[in-house]
Amino acid sequence: MYLISVFGNLLIILAVNSDSHLHTPMYFFLSNLSFVDICFTSTTIPKMLWNIQTQSKVITYEGCITQMYFFVLFAVLDDLLLTVMAYDRFVAICHPLNYMVIMNPWLCGVLVLVSWLLVVSLFYCTSLGVYLGSAGTHSSHSSATASVMYTVVTPMLNPFIYSLRNKDIKRALKAFMGQQF
Repeated sequence: MYLISVFGNLLIILAVNSDSHLHTPMYFFLSNLSFVDICFTSTTIPKMLWNIQTQSKVITYEGCITQMYFFVLFAVLDDLLLTVMAYDRFVAICHPLNYMVIMNPWLCGVLVLVSWLLVVSLFYCTSLGVYLGSAGTHSSHSSATASVMYTVVTPMLNPFIYSLRNKDIKRALKAFMGQQF
């Protein structure tokens, strides 16, 4: 599932970057979302796979804090990019004649940039909560199942949901694959 997630999201990034017809705001945001999904899954899944392989659940305190920092960073960034994508679709539907004027490359860059740094400042402010919070632990089978659903399954399905049902992405992927072989 991890490899499907990484490979599917990487294909979206490559397709968007290789096809000039896809150099539009919607696909710019989609390729950024794919990049964030790769980063999101890569913060926890390799360690989880290592733990399964070695039958060990040990993680250092520093490793745990670092993993949690990047996990939440990319989760919030994912949410912000989905919000930006919703705004993009709103403008495309409600103001179709002004779409290219409103969603110009400068605004798209600013929206992605604001999604990023915002997340960084949020985490610098809230990282104190990690050090001041309690160290209580709670583990259950249902918590583990829910964790796998949002850390592995959702990012794996995003390429299928957002792009593989899209004829422009399919065309770009076919062209990209044709160039590679």
